[in-house]
Amino acid sequence: MSWNLNSDRPIFVQIMEHMEYDIVSGALSPGAKVPSVRELASAAAVNPNTMQRALSEMERRGLMHSERTSGRYITDDESVIASLRDSIANGRAEAFITQMKRLGLGKDEVLKLVKENY
Repeated sequence: MSWNLNSDRPIFVQIMEHMEYDIVSGALSPGAKVPSVRELASAAAVNPNTMQRALSEMERRGLMHSERTSGRYITDDESVIASLRDSIANGRAEAFITQMKRLGLGKDEVLKLVKENY
């Protein structure tokens, strides 16, 4: 995993977003074991408490679950993953549309851009 964290937003939020993208893209497979907090914190060059906070929040949201003696796992509930994918996509689409409107582009111009660049 490549971590590109910066100081413009809380680090634990950026960690969650990074892992959410990995989950919806399939880089972290449903049911896959998640590396330990220390391993992830070391890889991301963050404090283990920060990583723990991110993972706990993801668990609270149902994206992961803990098994007492064997660690954390990505949810294998496809509906949770699909809902997360839809939520991320809708948020990105809304941000894109807002930016295009600020540029003064109409619907037809935006659709043309999307078709040309997709």
